[in-house]
Amino acid sequence: MTAYLIDTYAWVEYFVGSSKGEILRTLFLKKTNTFYTVDCCLGELQAWSLREEKDFHLLLHTVHANSTILPLTEEDWILAGEERFQLRKTRAHFGLIDATLLVQQKKLECKIISGDSHFSGLKNVIFLQ
Repeated sequence: MTAYLIDTYAWVEYFVGSSKGEILRTLFLKKTNTFYTVDCCLGELQAWSLREEKDFHLLLHTVHANSTILPLTEEDWILAGEERFQLRKTRAHFGLIDATLLVQQKKLECKIISGDSHFSGLKNVIFLQ
């Protein structure tokens, strides 16, 4: 079994049906794979759906059908602050939401699926190109 943490970037590519999103679609077909989405990504998806005039509830249904939503804890946010601080030494604009994904990745010992340039070159990332 392989576990994956899906970044908002990957969900958006999946929803628009791009070639980048096809990678996620292919991974969904393998029944032994497990997928997770961090709860803060739902806020990012809502913002994207409003901007693009998409039905958020349909998108949310798809996220729930294909992944387990992971709620962040106080400890997760504190660890994310530390992670962000360290990464900003070499990646000037690394964000706090991205840092929460790295915290969860370490906890779950999984791979992140993203095309966000902040994740480029990081270990255990399937980078959508």
